[in-house]
Amino acid sequence: MHRISIQEQDFCLQQELQALESGVSNTGAMVSFTGKVREHDHDKALSHLFLEYFPGVTEKEIEKIILQAKAQWPIHYVRVIHRVGRIAVNENIVLVLTASEHRKAAYQANEFIMDYLKTHAPFWKKEHFVDGSSHWVEMKQSDLEHTACWQA
Repeated sequence: MHRISIQEQDFCLQQELQALESGVSNTGAMVSFTGKVREHDHDKALSHLFLEYFPGVTEKEIEKIILQAKAQWPIHYVRVIHRVGRIAVNENIVLVLTASEHRKAAYQANEFIMDYLKTHAPFWKKEHFVDGSSHWVEMKQSDLEHTACWQA
C-alpha cells in the first residue's frame, strides 16, 4: 500500500503513524523522515520557502520512485507527503514513511525514496530571505551523489 499527497497545508506525523498502524499488519519496523525549513541558508536568515510543482507529472514521478523502492525492498507501506506553496521557517516540507517486517528494509527504502525525491521529483524551490532578497534553489551536487550511490 502506498499513498502520495502534494498539498499546501501542514501534516501531522502522529496521525500519519496511526493511519499506518491501522492499515498494515505484520509490521516490525516503521521509519519516518520529516524535512523542515531551516532558519539559515548561505549564511543568510530565511523568511520562508516557496515551492512549485507540475500537477499530475510530479505525482507520477513520485509513484515511479515508490515502485522502484518496492521492487528493491519488501516494504508493506509507503506514505509521501510533500508540501507546496509558501512554507515558513521551522515548518514541515516533506514526510516519507516506510514500513516493513524488518528495520533494514524500512530504513533503506526510506532513504532511497528521499534521495530520489530530492533529485527526480519535479519541484522548484525559491528561498526568500529576511532581507527581502530571494533566489531559486539549484540542485546540490551532494544530492546527486547520494542518489548515484543507489545505482552502484
